[in-house]
Amino acid sequence: MSAEPSTVVSTPITVLDHAAFIAADAPREAAPRFRFAAELDQARTEVVGAVLTATAHGVYEARVDGQPVSDSVLDPGWTSYEWRLNVQRHDVTATVRAGEGALRIELLLGNGWYRGSLGFEGADANYGDEIAVCAAVEVTFADGSVQRVVTSGDWEATASEITRNSLYNGQTIDARLRGADAEPLAVREVEVDRRTLVVQSAPPITRHERLRPVRIWTSPSGKTLVDFGQNLVGWIRVTVQGPAGTEITIRHAEVLEHDELGTRPLRAAQATDVFVLSGGEDDLEPTLTFHGFRYAEVEGWPGELTADGLTAVVVHSDMARTGFFECSEPLVNQLVHNSVWGQKGNFLSVPTDCPQRDERLGWTGDIAAYAASASFQFDTAGFLDGWLRDLYQETAHSPAGIVPIVVPDVLKYANFGEDFAFPALGATAIWGDAAVWVPQALWQAYGDRDRLAAHYPAMVLHLESVERVLSPTGLWDQGFQFGDWLDPDASPHDPAAAKADPAVVATACLFRSASFAAEAARTIGRDEDAERWSALAERTREAFVAHYVEAGGRVRSDCATVYALAICFGLLDEPTTRAAGDRLAELVRASGFRVTTGFAGTPFVTWALSGTGHVEEAYRLLLERECPSWLYPVTMGATTVWERWDSMLPDGTINPGEMTSFNHYALGAVADWIYQVVGGIRPAAPGYERVRIEPVPGPGIDWARTSYDSAHGRIETSWRTADGVFDLEVRLPDGLPAEIVLPDGVVHEVVGGRHGFRAG
Repeated sequence: MSAEPSTVVSTPITVLDHAAFIAADAPREAAPRFRFAAELDQARTEVVGAVLTATAHGVYEARVDGQPVSDSVLDPGWTSYEWRLNVQRHDVTATVRAGEGALRIELLLGNGWYRGSLGFEGADANYGDEIAVCAAVEVTFADGSVQRVVTSGDWEATASEITRNSLYNGQTIDARLRGADAEPLAVREVEVDRRTLVVQSAPPITRHERLRPVRIWTSPSGKTLVDFGQNLVGWIRVTVQGPAGTEITIRHAEVLEHDELGTRPLRAAQATDVFVLSGGEDDLEPTLTFHGFRYAEVEGWPGELTADGLTAVVVHSDMARTGFFECSEPLVNQLVHNSVWGQKGNFLSVPTDCPQRDERLGWTGDIAAYAASASFQFDTAGFLDGWLRDLYQETAHSPAGIVPIVVPDVLKYANFGEDFAFPALGATAIWGDAAVWVPQALWQAYGDRDRLAAHYPAMVLHLESVERVLSPTGLWDQGFQFGDWLDPDASPHDPAAAKADPAVVATACLFRSASFAAEAARTIGRDEDAERWSALAERTREAFVAHYVEAGGRVRSDCATVYALAICFGLLDEPTTRAAGDRLAELVRASGFRVTTGFAGTPFVTWALSGTGHVEEAYRLLLERECPSWLYPVTMGATTVWERWDSMLPDGTINPGEMTSFNHYALGAVADWIYQVVGGIRPAAPGYERVRIEPVPGPGIDWARTSYDSAHGRIETSWRTADGVFDLEVRLPDGLPAEIVLPDGVVHEVVGGRHGFRAG
């Protein structure tokens, strides 16, 4: 039955027990539309509540009485569908009360991630060959009775105006088919494991900024190009009128090369939307795909293309902005801007590596490097909690309990050809350490013990997988490692060929992970586990020092990354730490203050310098403009963080490497240091229960303003240096205790309110 009465309001999961997953016999690229009309048992004026609950294998858009049920898009998002399929609950009371006649429900179903042919090198990875949607509307009347309308084989389905939809390749909308008498499609009920259904806890994907073109021009080859002024993730909405059947094609890209659209970094992703006009006024928005782009190439536009016809719509998971920074150096401000926009574009249901090419996967190493920065810039608590629950399921169900390199792990369904040999992977440092480092970042930012406890089992699985492969020396020197991935001195065709010995990197990472696992275990009352992980950490530290640290503080590989990790992770005693800091500073000076680190070292190198008293070197490293550096991309016009230090070469050509993205947040992890050291806002206890205000001024920046919206309220700092005098103003939420550390070492204890300090 599709409509039935009841006297009990169901929970978000149990209501779908009454609803079938339904599919339609439609072409693979098309998006079918399902419809049902139900007469209500009572007058609409008697309705006191109405909720639509839905989910899908694929992505869906729901309408009730012709109105969208929410502002969210690409529902239910991407999770590890084998074990966790998000269920959404939308309040439609106002819509149902305002309507007339039969209750009309429409469900549009697209391929999404479930049947997205995901992955690189022709992986063509899918969760299944059939997409399906499941929904129920529960209407509650004033007398307490409940009427339920659910999906079933009784529903009708037709082809929609969307004749092609793919996350990578784009979408085709034929506006002539809107409202037309479409050919009916057969509807089938399909079996789905109901045990996978979970109430969505992570935030939905929603629309955010709308940007108009800042420039429209003709390229040397005669193409019409559009610049939106910002590298973003989303799509272009077109508003246009032209003859029926006119076909407009829009290709997307992040950069220009030789004054033409730079599409080579997209690899196999077509990133192309097509709009077929109806002959009337058309307002068309391709909401079953997304692209990473700043530029677009428009073909077939009727008449003159003006800025009024195109709107770039920014989409990402709905997170509140929490961290803000501004200083006297405009290039640093742009770097922070780039970090923020990189996070927006890559926090779309899962934390991805990039949003534009034939990849867009939840690479664990990227977020391991970036989680602390991300959790200052935005409220990531719900977003990363949901992703970590997927990480646990993927790890627990993997044959050897190994954290996968991507979560959700769609690559297990990859169909790589004979020409591509993907390495056999065991436990990996940094990528696998995401099981520990991401919860650590969340613990520091939010102090949520329940979530820490929920994330702890994945930490155990990761550490146990590493323990099994340690050599007799106690070092993690066995098996493949990504190491200091994308070391700028490595060949663009061999990004793993770093200066840092991968075993040194891996063993250092194990120490950090075991140390925090011990802290987490103590926090959640697992004292025996805490002893176990503390012992592992100590054995690892002893092995690291014995095999990798020479007298005088030299660390094997003698490069910036190994010193940064050894110092920041606490592997060295105090005298050796000082010596290692001196050597690190020497290496930084010798490099001309150009960056020499990859994924492993970049988040920590400025921390290691400033923490060992080399503040000038840290600032000069931050402020360097020549390639490779953080500010080089800014001088080249970047509006997001790049994957490579030289994704674009100084001559304006794209890096020749096959793997080149212009929206890749990992190397922007220096933002954490900017906020906490330059800005001076640091958690002195998890969740900012106490705060440490310790800005460290340095050459090249004369003033800085920073704020963070903690759970306790907004924390603000503002400092300025002039003529050797340092002035600091601090504003704290009422009742929040803070330790104020001035550059001269003087410490003040305050509680809440506004305070001013001077040091000279």
